Amino acid sequence: MHETMHETMHETKLDIPQILSRLPLFQELAPEQIAALETACRERRLAKGEMLFQKGDLAKGFFVVVFGQIKLAFPSAQGNEKVVQIVGPRQSFGEAIMFLDLPCPVFAEGLVDSLLLHIGSAPVFDLLGKDPLFARRMLAGLSMRLHSLVQDVETYSLRSSAQRVVGYLLQQCPQEGDCVGSVDISLPTSKQVIASRLNLTPETLSRIFHDLTANGLIGVSGKQITINDVKRLREFDL
Repeated sequence: MHETMHETMHETKLDIPQILSRLPLFQELAPEQIAALETACRERRLAKGEMLFQKGDLAKGFFVVVFGQIKLAFPSAQGNEKVVQIVGPRQSFGEAIMFLDLPCPVFAEGLVDSLLLHIGSAPVFDLLGKDPLFARRMLAGLSMRLHSLVQDVETYSLRSSAQRVVGYLLQQCPQEGDCVGSVDISLPTSKQVIASRLNLTPETLSRIFHDLTANGLIGVSGKQITINDVKRLREFDL
C-alpha cells in the first residue's frame, strides 16, 4: 500500500539547519548563526484547505515554505476572497508584519499539503543588529515584495483582462524569455484561485481561455495548457 502524502508529511524528520542554509535569505550565514535560528524554528505541517492563520492574528515571527503552496488572501463579508499571493517552496512570508508588530491583514491557507517553518522574531532581530549582510538581504526581500505589489497595481490599472491572462500564462513557461514554438504548462493551482490572483471573476477567466482557444493560441484540458505558439501568444493584439 502506498503512503498518502499526509502520512509522509508527518513521518518525515527535518534537517532544519540544512533547510535554512539553502534558503536565499540564510545561505551566507555561518553555522553558529544557523544554529541560533534553529532554536526559534517550529515545524508546521498543513493539510490542503487547512488555515495557517486568520486575518487579525498576531505574528511573532515569519514563515518559510519547505514544500507545498500557501494562499494569502483577504476575506470578505460576502464570502468572496481576493488572493494576494501564492507562496511556494523556498519562499517566505510574514516578515513585514513581524517588524510592524501589527495584526495580520490577510489569512493564510494551504492550497495543497504543505510543510512550513515558523521562525521566531527574537533571533532574527538579533541577527539584523549584528550582521549587515543579513540585514541587506532581508531589506532586499521586502523591497522585491513591494515592487511586486506595485507591479500588481499597474497590471490591474493599465492592462486588460486578457492581457493579464496572457502575461500569467507566459510567466508559467520555463525560461519564458527564451521559449519558442509549442509549450505545455501545468497551472500551479485552481482556475478560481488564479482568477482571484489576476483580479478577475472565474467566468471572465473562462471566457478568455475560450477566446484564446478559438484563436488557436492555446489548448485547455483541466489544469493542462498547451501554448501552440509562444511567439504568437506574446504578440497577440489584445
